[in-house]
Amino acid sequence: MANRIHILNTQIDNLTMKETLNEVSKAIHNKKLLHHTVVNAGKIVALQTDEELKKGVNEADIINADGQAVIWASKILNKPLKERVAGIDLFSNLIEFAYRNDYKIYLLGAKDEVVTKLIYKIETEYSSNIVAGAHHGYFRKDQEQAIVNEIANSGAQMLFVAMSSPKKEIFLNKYKVKLSALNFIMGVGGSFDVLAGKTKRAPKWMQNVGLEWFYRFIQEPRRMWRRYLLGNIKFIYLVIKEKLKLSRK
Repeated sequence: MANRIHILNTQIDNLTMKETLNEVSKAIHNKKLLHHTVVNAGKIVALQTDEELKKGVNEADIINADGQAVIWASKILNKPLKERVAGIDLFSNLIEFAYRNDYKIYLLGAKDEVVTKLIYKIETEYSSNIVAGAHHGYFRKDQEQAIVNEIANSGAQMLFVAMSSPKKEIFLNKYKVKLSALNFIMGVGGSFDVLAGKTKRAPKWMQNVGLEWFYRFIQEPRRMWRRYLLGNIKFIYLVIKEKLKLSRK
């Protein structure tokens, strides 16, 4: 991407939601594989020390800024990004896009009951022809090859992987050559849980002011406190450190 910026050891594409959707449309039309990922504050902190995650992110074809904190950081570091492109919003838009263009999707990840509920919702709201296949995310390492083969032969144009980081980034980067029969692959984190109704997403006003992480935290404080509270402090430190480094040049 010509409009890619570099901050905090990661690449980010300066794209709007509409521009991102256009890139996906072009990839499917041209029958080329487009590997997509997103970064937020927590992921940027993690990839400072996780080389596999860093590789999985930076080798993607499109890297969107998912978190509002990343947008703020880009402005502070004098490399302003146009807007936040949240992974869950892109995922939702692409389900509708698949319906309107008669494309098929494959769903990989989450618990079996969550995937079942999500498929039911998609088929109820759109069509039973959208989902080419699905598999829960709790599989063994020795089952990976068979699942990848199933996805590659499913007839789907798009793959959505609902796993936690860095598992989804490593998985997609590892198998994207074997998944080249598809045209778009993307990690969507906890999006299956949200769209299936298992967990709730923050209200729009909290998303707009960068407090979506806090809404998630108050739902699962014991599981999320380390990721969000410590992660956000580390992210602020990284931004300040980078800003001071730039000011000395």
